[in-house]
This record gives sequence, structure tokens and C-alpha cells, in this order.
Amino acid sequence: MADLTERQEKILAYVVKEYVETAQPVGSETLLRKSGLRVSSATIRNELAALEDAGYLMHPHTSAGRLPTEKGYRYFVETLMDEFELPPVEQRMIRHQFHQVTLDVDQWMRLAAAVIARASHNTALVTAPLSTRCRFKHLQLVSINEQVALLVLVLQDGAVKQQMLSLTQPITQDELTRTSNRLNDHLADLNLEQMRALSFSLNAFESSVVRIVIELMKQIDSRSSHDVYRDGIMDILRQPEFSAMARMQALLEVLEQRSALEEMLSDFAPERGVQVVIGGESQRDEMSDYSIVLSRYGLPGEASGVVGVLGPVRMHYPRTIGVVRYVSSLLDDLMARMYGR
Repeated sequence: MADLTERQEKILAYVVKEYVETAQPVGSETLLRKSGLRVSSATIRNELAALEDAGYLMHPHTSAGRLPTEKGYRYFVETLMDEFELPPVEQRMIRHQFHQVTLDVDQWMRLAAAVIARASHNTALVTAPLSTRCRFKHLQLVSINEQVALLVLVLQDGAVKQQMLSLTQPITQDELTRTSNRLNDHLADLNLEQMRALSFSLNAFESSVVRIVIELMKQIDSRSSHDVYRDGIMDILRQPEFSAMARMQALLEVLEQRSALEEMLSDFAPERGVQVVIGGESQRDEMSDYSIVLSRYGLPGEASGVVGVLGPVRMHYPRTIGVVRYVSSLLDDLMARMYGR
């Protein structure tokens, strides 16, 4: 993108902010009246024409005003946009909501999606953390009757697996508890490969429990997909861009394609920081009318997921980026607590 003059940057920034606020093309008279630029209306018109010729603005045939192009939004996001942080009172309210929920990943994901949707007024997309290699946290053996026990396996990423065990001979709850404690001492924080390589003396029942644990962890390690949590669909449908039924249906189709959403989130989420993908930059036809703002959260090498916002290209980018960045940092902290970091 070519460098713009200081005056052109001020005009472009004003057009972006005004159009995001009103969803109406911005005319030269509005610019002259509200922008505070001390120039003539002819100068404003000339600068608007120059920005249009350079591809930063477009001129709808039905209006005398201009509106930003994808190139204009990109210049605004990368060069003109002020850094935005959520107000302290809003941060405290969000932190309080997260501290009220238990160490339950499903609750975290639902809350994260609800918070992001409410704060951004668009659709929130959140993927559950996926472990690169799951780690053992603890297990519990519970007596159901003399012939059956329940194995409850908890992993470091919060995943919980249960399996019924058939007992070849009656085992009391006290014996099951002693077995649980012994295995927890030996297996704590091990991944699948470490568990297979571990050698310590086991009786027949303990060996059978460890084999089941290994099989359950193997199944989890073989997962290749995230659960995608969505919230705020009604918020985005209230935007004027989606007042037409055809546009509304197209948006709902995008949001219903879970595998496509998951692939997109995985492809575009950065390793660190916040990524903004504007309209056609995604090179996906179905995404040409939308922008997405994404951030990855979690612990490198352990487990990570993605939080983000999907909305119209006419998006309040500073606030949306601030919201995504803040919630991502909260989930980083929660994941660190879960993994004992």
C-alpha cells in the first residue's frame, strides 16, 4: 500500500469511523462539518477522489458519499487505528464472571463465547483447547458393586473420561482407593509415551487399569478436531448488512458449517497476538462479506484453542481486537492454572 499524506490519513480514518458508526456512505459535507479539518470543501472532495483512485475508498452509484474498501480497512487497522483496551470496570466484570465458574473447560468456552459476543456485538467463535499430547492428572476408582468398578480419568487439559471395569474378583472400596493413590503417585503428569516407558511393579489389577488408561489417552491423542462454541448470532443478524433474507441465509450457512469454521479458525489463528482477516483476504468465496478477528490461547506445546469474532467487514476493529486480546489472555491464565504452571 502506498503511503498517504497526513491529511489523507485523517480523512480515511474519519470515513472508516463514521461509516462503522452509521452504516451510511460519508459525504464531503459531513467530513467538512464533523472532522475538524480546516480546508475547503473542494479540497475535501479532491482528497476523497484521490483516496478512491488509490483504492482506499469506493463510491456507491446511489450516493454522493464514500465508504471504505477492504484496502481502506486494512490501512486503517495497520496504520491509523488507536490501541484499544477494555475499560477497567468492564475488565473486572469479565474477570469476576470467569472466577465464578469452576475448573470446567466446557463452562469456560461457553462463557468466553458469551462475553466476546456481548462485548463485540458480533458472533463469537471459540474452540476448546486441543492437547498436542495429553497428560495424566489423576484417576479415581469407584466401587459400583462387587463385580463392577467405575474408572474416572482426569487429564491435565480438563478432559474427563469414564469407563466401567469388570472385576474378576470382589474388590472393596478401600482397596480401590489404595490402587488409585498408588497409580496417581506413579503416573502424575505423564504423557502417553512416558507412561508406556514407565516400569514399576504392578499387580494384575493395576496392570489392567493402566492398560485402559493408556487406551483412553491414545484415543484422545488421536483427535484432530476442536469443538466450536458460537454465541451472538442474533447480534450479527441485527447489523444492517444482513437485513435482506438472502444475506441472512448466507451467513447462517457459514455458521452452520462446523468443519469449515474449524478449518478456517485453525488456518488463520496466529501463533501469538491477534490476527485480522478482512473480507476477501481469506480467499474463501463464502467469507468475502465478513471479517474475522482471531487470537490463539493456551500453553505452547501442551494445549491451545482459538477465540475470535466473525462480523461484517464494517466492524469496530479497535474494540473487537481489544475484546479478543483480553479474553484470550484470561484463558491463558486459566489454562496455566489447570496445568499447574
